[in-house]
Amino acid sequence: MTLLRQVLLGAALLGALWLYHVVTQQRIALAEARADTAIIMQRDLADQLAAAKASEHIVTRYVDRVRVVYERGATLTKEIPVYVTAQADAACSVPVGFVRVHDAAAANDLPAPAGATDAQPSGLALSTLAGTVVDNYVTCHAAIEQVKALQSWVHANQATP
Repeated sequence: MTLLRQVLLGAALLGALWLYHVVTQQRIALAEARADTAIIMQRDLADQLAAAKASEHIVTRYVDRVRVVYERGATLTKEIPVYVTAQADAACSVPVGFVRVHDAAAANDLPAPAGATDAQPSGLALSTLAGTVVDNYVTCHAAIEQVKALQSWVHANQATP
């Protein structure tokens, strides 16, 4: 083999080696980029899983608390006749004015101007009024538990990066 052929063959081998090195470096860089992306995705998915578990726990706790609120309300409603007897219904006349103020408060509104008819009996039994008040408080306590659960959920999701 002539010297020229040996030099050309050596140059070709060096060129092939350099090309192999460049291609290998690009593959390594691409693999590292994919690995970094996979690590970031894994962290994001782990955070999402932790948030989902926290949310599930908060929702379960909220549902349990609201169930207790409604059970207590049902018990109170059943007990109204014990505390507000038929004699108390007969002895107490709920005036129209009270019904107007109560209904306005329930609607978060102002009642119509007071009038002479406000002092007249409304025909509403005291026990019915007690039932309405119990229902209103049950709704209020259920809303309070909902707000507490939402606050817990927000705090749990703020803590998770």
